[in-house]
Amino acid sequence: MPFLTAAAMRSLEDDAVLRGVSAESLMDLAGAGIARRLIGHFPQPGLAVAYVGKGNNGGDALVALRHLRDAGWQIAIRPAFPEMEWTILARRKLRELGDVPAPAGILNQAGPCLLLDGLLGIGSKGALRPPLANLAAEMTRHRESRGAVIAAMDLPSGMDADTGEGGTFTVDLTLTVGVPKLGLTSESGISRAGRIFLVPLDDLPLPDDGNLRLFCPEAYPGLLPPRPHDFHKGQAGQLGILAGSPGMTGAAVLCAEAALRGGAGLITLHVGRDFLPTLAAAMPPEIMVRVSEDPVTDAFDSGHDALVIGPGTGNVTDAWRACLLDRLGSSTIPVLLDADALNLLAVTGRLDLLRPEHVITPHPGEFHRLAPDLKGQDRLQAVSTFTSRHACTLLLKGARTLVGARGMSTRFNPTGHAGMASGGQGDVLSGVAGALLAQGSSGPDAAALAAWLCGRAAERALDEGPFTAAGATLRHLGGALRDWQECRR
Repeated sequence: MPFLTAAAMRSLEDDAVLRGVSAESLMDLAGAGIARRLIGHFPQPGLAVAYVGKGNNGGDALVALRHLRDAGWQIAIRPAFPEMEWTILARRKLRELGDVPAPAGILNQAGPCLLLDGLLGIGSKGALRPPLANLAAEMTRHRESRGAVIAAMDLPSGMDADTGEGGTFTVDLTLTVGVPKLGLTSESGISRAGRIFLVPLDDLPLPDDGNLRLFCPEAYPGLLPPRPHDFHKGQAGQLGILAGSPGMTGAAVLCAEAALRGGAGLITLHVGRDFLPTLAAAMPPEIMVRVSEDPVTDAFDSGHDALVIGPGTGNVTDAWRACLLDRLGSSTIPVLLDADALNLLAVTGRLDLLRPEHVITPHPGEFHRLAPDLKGQDRLQAVSTFTSRHACTLLLKGARTLVGARGMSTRFNPTGHAGMASGGQGDVLSGVAGALLAQGSSGPDAAALAAWLCGRAAERALDEGPFTAAGATLRHLGGALRDWQECRR
């Protein structure tokens, strides 16, 4: 699913009209799809208020409002202009909606308060002016002081569809219609658009090209097919883990449990003898803990289908590190390298050891240590440059994770939220990706799917509060897996 410019999007719409698809049909499909995403996102209905301008973007919001009402939501409208100034389609959708009350007592309803940003579409950009600016400020006040959620129709009002620049209006959810817009991938776009949901339109066939693609179930079908009924644990992959060290047991526990919930059939944590006593109580009983004098050699020689190496290994011995570098240079087993394993490669300058079978998962600080010359470069360009130098799969963490590998389009992950900014999330990600590698997924598929699943699990955990600990992400991984299989996100 490529990201397109506004001009390319308009070309798709023009082609659809030439094929006999009406603008009203596209609006009805868009509004219904937006409502479907919102209904799926909120566990219970509440109050939905459409803030509408005079254009067809407001019409999309009105169609969505009708479907939300049918699903049990209370609805209201905040128009920026008199109805006589609206487009013909927007006025028609208002008539179809029927009588709608003014949003009196806007935040005194039970359930969530959802504000639909239908002020401007992709044809407009730049700072909002009155009366649109006044309504945007009103939405922002409700968001900041009363917990309202702002959902943008296609793009946050005023955002340039190509660059993500323009205005300062920030939303929580962006329901991008038909195809994701390129501006959503910029630094400004990421900071203002929040969680991105794709609303596909069957009447807009999409080009299958571009160097950046949205990673979502609709665009990558078949990555999590149902298992055959006679499936057994031997077919689910054997994963070895080299994680944790004295004083850093939590990383090993989180990584191992994430691999378990990610579907790996047999999971073995390889540790030295001085580490076992601190693990006995914390490790899930399903995880095998193998103690040896040389855990690195033991892990590489145990016949695992994949390995995860690095979380919490900051206090391992020099012999452990030397052995790891030696085995990385000679083994062809799929390996995910994270955290202190990446720091080891950076300190020793041994990035030449990276192979096509390797997946690396740095956060921005670790990435800058691996490639200091790319610091400050655009993230997409940095991923492209790094993977042109090294044959591995790169998962670059950030507000929106990017996954790249040589010879393929970079994948953009839309899931997750700022409440995930807590220790241990990377350990969970490593465990899930390692489980997928052990089950036979390619490096890019395992990395991108793990990022999507962990982000979605953290979204599910928002019912518990605005901040999501790694343990909460773990608890909701099962629901995230189901969401992917059912194409609900």
